[in-house]
Amino acid sequence: MEFQLKILLVSFFATVVLGIVMIPALKRLKVGQSEREDGPKSHLKKSGTPTMGGVIMAISIIGAAIFAFIHYIGKEPEVGRKLIPLIMATIGFGIIGFIDDYKKVILKNTDGLKPSAKMFGLLIISILYVIYIEKILGIGTDILIPFFKVTIPLPAIIYIPFMIFVMLATTNAINLTDGIDGLATCVTLVIITTITVIAILFGVKEIIILGSIVCGTCLGFLIFNLNKAKVFMGDTGSLLLGGVVACSAIYLKMPLLILIIAAVPVVETLSVIMQVAYYKRTKKRIFKMTPIHHHFELCGWKENKIVTTFSLVTVLLCIIGLFSVI
Repeated sequence: MEFQLKILLVSFFATVVLGIVMIPALKRLKVGQSEREDGPKSHLKKSGTPTMGGVIMAISIIGAAIFAFIHYIGKEPEVGRKLIPLIMATIGFGIIGFIDDYKKVILKNTDGLKPSAKMFGLLIISILYVIYIEKILGIGTDILIPFFKVTIPLPAIIYIPFMIFVMLATTNAINLTDGIDGLATCVTLVIITTITVIAILFGVKEIIILGSIVCGTCLGFLIFNLNKAKVFMGDTGSLLLGGVVACSAIYLKMPLLILIIAAVPVVETLSVIMQVAYYKRTKKRIFKMTPIHHHFELCGWKENKIVTTFSLVTVLLCIIGLFSVI
C-alpha cells in the first residue's frame, strides 16, 4: 500500500501545481463559462469563470499513470500492461469532452459538439474498451450480483452490448451531475474511493492504482472547484470521471454496483428523462428545473448544502454497496 499512497500524493500535488499554473492561463485565454439565461439566476454571476479544468485532471492522471507504469513494468509487468487500457479509455472519454468544450469556449459555438457526434465518440471508445478487456485481456463475461454475492456468466452477444450501455449511461450521468460548484467532483470522489476499497479487498492492483490516481486528482481539483469555484471541470472532466467509474466497475465485473453507489448520478439522469417525457405529454413540469440539483437550488437550497447532502447520501449508498459485494 505504500506505493498506492505515494501515487495518490503524486497526483494530488500534481493537480494542485497544475491548477495554480493553468487557471490564470485559462483566464488570460478567456476560456470562460457561459451560463444559461434560463438557469438559476444565482449562476449568472459565474459567467466568465474558467472552464475546461478537466484538462488539469487529465494531465495529472496521465503523468501519475506514467509514473505508475514505470514503477510496475520492471516488477510486475502484467499490472502495468493491464493499466494501459484503463487509462486510455479514461483519457479517451476526456478527449470527447475536450472537443465539446473547445467548440463551446474557444470557437464560441454555443451548441458545442452535436449530441449525435458526442454519443458516437463515446460509443466508439466504449466498444473498443469492452472488446479489448473481454477478447484481449480475457476477463470473462461473468458479472457479480450485489447482495446475492454470486456471479453469473452472460453470453458475449448480451455481455458486450450491455457493458457498452453501462459505459454510455455512466459517463452521461456523471456529466449531468456536474452543474454546481464541487458537486460532480465530491460525488465521484466518494464513488471512486469505494471502488478502490473494493479493488483492495479483491486484490485487483490495476484498479487500485487507477483509483488512487483519480482520488488524488479529485482531492487536488476540489481546492479550486468548491464554492466559490475558481475553475469548472467542463465536459472534459465530467466525461473523464464518468469513464473512470464505468471502466473500473466493469473491470471488477460489478457493473450492477453502479446502480447503488452511483445512485445520485442515476437519479440526476432519471430526473431529466422524467421531466422531458412528462412535459412532452402534458406541457407541465414535474421539477422546477433539471437535473434535479437545480430543482433544489430553485427551492432555496444553497449550493454548499446541495453538495454536502448529495455527497453524504453517496457515502451512505457506497457503504451499502460495499457490504453488498464483500
